[in-house]
Amino acid sequence: MTATTSTTAPPTTAPTSSTALPDAPAADSRVLGLAHYAARGVLERILTRHGLTFQQQVTLRAAVTTENPQTRDGLVAQVHVSLKADPAGIRTVLDELLAKGLLVADGDGTHLLATDAGRELTAAVAATVAPVGARIWGGIPADDLAAAGRVLALVTERADAELAALTEG
Repeated sequence: MTATTSTTAPPTTAPTSSTALPDAPAADSRVLGLAHYAARGVLERILTRHGLTFQQQVTLRAAVTTENPQTRDGLVAQVHVSLKADPAGIRTVLDELLAKGLLVADGDGTHLLATDAGRELTAAVAATVAPVGARIWGGIPADDLAAAGRVLALVTERADAELAALTEG
């Protein structure tokens, strides 16, 4: 009998949760962290290919997706809420995006706008990430995704409250 090499492409969806990890651990900070860093590692690899850092992508996306042009302070505040990053570091990221020509100040310098290049780069990143995300999230039952969403929203709310208390104290 001769061996044959498979030329079949890898599946585009992951196994369902019931077959993937029957003895999966209960969700806790460690499990959440491992999932976050696994997914972020994938995203950062993709972003590197597009010449962006994670913070640059989050900041640029905030500028691209806003309905109204944002002030520098408005973008800093929006990104700070998402990343919990130091505002001074976010301002540095804004300067980097301006230097790359992905953002531009409006005529009076009050607002920052995404340039055509910034919008095109954001679209290119999204197009690259979409099939990868489909492979990662595909096949997970909708009920499991809904339950995970509820749990993660509650964890986020509680962690934000703890962070606020630590910041005040």
